[in-house]
Amino acid sequence: MSHVGVPRGTVRKRRSLALLTAGVLTIPALAGCSSDGEETSRGVPQDIARTARPAVADGSTVNWAVDALPATFNAFQADADSATTRITGALLPTLFPMDESGRPKLNPDYLESAKVIEREPKQVVLYKLNQQAVWSDGREIGAPDFVAQWRALRGKDSAFWTARNSGYERIDKIERGADDLQVRVTFSKPYADWRSLFSPLYPKEITGTPDAFNDGARTTLKNTAGPFVLRGVSKSQGTVTLARSPRWWGDKAKLDTLVFRAVAAEDRTEALADGTVDVADIDAATADRITLARRDRGSNGQPLAHGPGSATTPAAALRSWALAHGSDEEAAEIAQAAREKNRKAVVAYTAEQKALRDFAVRKSLEPAYTQLALNGESGPLADDRVRRAVARALDREELARTVLGPLGLPAKPLGSHLALEGQPGYKDGSGALGDQNTKEAQALLADAGWTRGGAVQPPKDTKAGSEAEKKEDEGDKGAEGDRSDAEGTKSDKKAKSEEDGQGTEQKAGQDAEDTGGKKAEKDGEDSAAGREKADRASEDSAASRDEGLYIVGQDNKPGSHAPAQAVSTGGASAVHVLAPARTATGQSAALLRQAGALGEDGAVAAQDKQPGGAAGAYAPVGTAAPAPAAAKGQLGKDGKALTLRFVLPSGPGSQSLRSVGDKIAVMLEKIGIGTEIIKVPDESYFKDHVASGVYDLALYSWPATAYPATDGRPIYAKPEPATDGSLLVEQNYTRVGTDHIDQLFDQAAAELDEKAARELMKQADARIWAAAGSIPLFQRPQLVAVDKKLANVGAFGFAAPRYQDIGFKNRQAAGSSADRKK
Repeated sequence: MSHVGVPRGTVRKRRSLALLTAGVLTIPALAGCSSDGEETSRGVPQDIARTARPAVADGSTVNWAVDALPATFNAFQADADSATTRITGALLPTLFPMDESGRPKLNPDYLESAKVIEREPKQVVLYKLNQQAVWSDGREIGAPDFVAQWRALRGKDSAFWTARNSGYERIDKIERGADDLQVRVTFSKPYADWRSLFSPLYPKEITGTPDAFNDGARTTLKNTAGPFVLRGVSKSQGTVTLARSPRWWGDKAKLDTLVFRAVAAEDRTEALADGTVDVADIDAATADRITLARRDRGSNGQPLAHGPGSATTPAAALRSWALAHGSDEEAAEIAQAAREKNRKAVVAYTAEQKALRDFAVRKSLEPAYTQLALNGESGPLADDRVRRAVARALDREELARTVLGPLGLPAKPLGSHLALEGQPGYKDGSGALGDQNTKEAQALLADAGWTRGGAVQPPKDTKAGSEAEKKEDEGDKGAEGDRSDAEGTKSDKKAKSEEDGQGTEQKAGQDAEDTGGKKAEKDGEDSAAGREKADRASEDSAASRDEGLYIVGQDNKPGSHAPAQAVSTGGASAVHVLAPARTATGQSAALLRQAGALGEDGAVAAQDKQPGGAAGAYAPVGTAAPAPAAAKGQLGKDGKALTLRFVLPSGPGSQSLRSVGDKIAVMLEKIGIGTEIIKVPDESYFKDHVASGVYDLALYSWPATAYPATDGRPIYAKPEPATDGSLLVEQNYTRVGTDHIDQLFDQAAAELDEKAARELMKQADARIWAAAGSIPLFQRPQLVAVDKKLANVGAFGFAAPRYQDIGFKNRQAAGSSADRKK
């Protein structure tokens, strides 16, 4: 499932940001060599319960969970999201969908052929359309649709509100071929990724005019050309309903209707259990519950060994019973209430577990990877030696094990920025940077002037107590104050609430959890135990780094610091700071649909870049602050400690990401780099921090692509200063790039020899590694809960779904959600 409001899947017009999701995988990735010597790899296959069409029943309805209703059905607008991509895939032509290995593959439902027929003097591509391909109104798909979409997306008419759409600007002209079923596309300059164009293809009625393009496809699609048509949208019910298309010329859709239903991530376990949805992306906790439910099928009505109250010992149960039936009326009343609350939670949890037995967890690797981003615009990380030191301090295998190990996955770090294992041209290019090596990392830092005693030395040519030093100290305090506006009341209330809850449980003698049967329980399962162990290790590590720290904010004055009186006795270097959400307006614009949100030119305004942290960031009462650097042996230079701001999302779905962040902090501490871990609301994580450049270190993900020369360039392009003081970063949020990397991307985009283009991309990847602005960590796992009677749906991996093949297996369609009692 997507996290932090981020679209999933690969959207070529805008690379979509996605944060880490945990999953369970069991099939290792294999590597080998092709016959021509080019390195190839075999990724984890998709898991969709593949079934031949004759074995799939006709009819019935499937409910598919999405994060939210799509803001628009126009996939080329800036606010298109994962739901837009998912739904339009069943309604509109995709000429070259990705196959299981991440390659673009010709779609015979729409094309008989498509190939380059001329290279000189200009590149010409000839499309031969399927003669049966028609729009839902009966009109043939043809050259006028191609022409209208090109004119809308080529960037010459600002009246069309489009996101960045590379490739269309390279087209010189489009014309009819020998007959109405042929379309000739002539390019002004060579374009290797021509297969990326015209997918999805919209009818000319949508792309023909700015008004139709901007507004005509936001809330409806009247004319489609897929196995389904759009029947209706219900905002009140949070559904988009598709129906089988009567004009579809390909394999008839097995389902009568396909309903996409908006279900928040935290509500999906309940939605699965009560039959609201049949298919849903899930997290590892929900996957564990489904696994436990199927394991407990033969328990013969015995109490579950997991869930609410399962950890209550016999002694605690006896103590609770004694309190509930004792002479102390007040204590008895509290105990009885707690026991009743626990009883209801057990009943609800048991009922949900029984319903979850009807689901299976489909598993594969998601076509996306998680990276550590290093902001090289300013501060210590502007020095490439410091960036390389950070990178070489990382044990990437250990970080992969943190997420993948407890899930049974081979913990193999990703070796490329531009391809994933299983895709053509994948090659581990990390050797350009070097393996993990603490001594080498320390040597790089020493060469950059960071030393153990540097944090306590006054700046050169400055006397102790000078005005310059005082002003510098005042500046430091001001910068810290920006991140330290008090939220003490909120923290105190939370602490009091937790204390009250603990007191009640002690009186009742119960250890029951107030889950209401809806939170995941991980007891009794190896994968769950492993994850719990990893989380506990992370918590222990974080706790150890908090030892010996003094507390700021005790005076409840925003931006104020308590006297620095309690010095450290240990080696703590990671500080945890909680930053609040911005205003409601800021939150609503927070992601602005991620990568397309910074404006068409990709500019970050100078006023949006705030030194010291995002506006409104602060340290609440009780926040641990670092001990003096001298007491910790931390590196420094000119009296400044080497401390990096590490921004992480604070939402419940990002626990694994935070565990990875904690481990990175420990690894950096070993080479003398301190980290200030700032946890921010999911809504503001990307827009207010990553995209705005208000961070030193951050974790986020990019989706895979079949077109790295096109999609990768804006991510790794060298930032350019603008005349108004802003920085044109496109989607390069690390602000690290070189002219040579840009040149390699440009050469690959114009290279029509696929093998030569892949070699250029490998060279570019090696230089991206060497620049040390982005450090790939691991490919993300993909978990999908599916009604076990469903076929041809689940964890698709690289491949696009074939919606017409999805359905219930023969003789079992009667058990579909359409017939189950809600």
